[in-house]
Amino acid sequence: MMSVLVVDGANVVGSVPDGWWKDRAGAARRLHERLLVADTPFDEIVLVLEGQAKGGVKAGWDVHVRTVHAARDGDSEIREQARQALASGGRVVVVTADRMLAANVSPAQVLSPSWLLDQL
Repeated sequence: MMSVLVVDGANVVGSVPDGWWKDRAGAARRLHERLLVADTPFDEIVLVLEGQAKGGVKAGWDVHVRTVHAARDGDSEIREQARQALASGGRVVVVTADRMLAANVSPAQVLSPSWLLDQL
């Protein structure tokens, strides 16, 4: 059984007031780099990026991290990625602090950005 971690990139980056708003692409790249070397129990990490953050990381695979560029809004893409992972029968965890989004990814487990940052 595969385990998938779906990361709301904007939400995780936005949870730390470190000036990310001045360089959204750079903040996304730094998160991606941390995910690449993170020791997590997940087989796959899906990093969803939207807007200017998409300029920091190309879409596609890097080791066990798959970066997805949202065509519209990030929430829709996160819901779709969670839906696809759930359909494959694996364990799915979504990282977000967005309550509306969290309510719409069930039965995936939802964890906070601070949980992920503690893992990194």
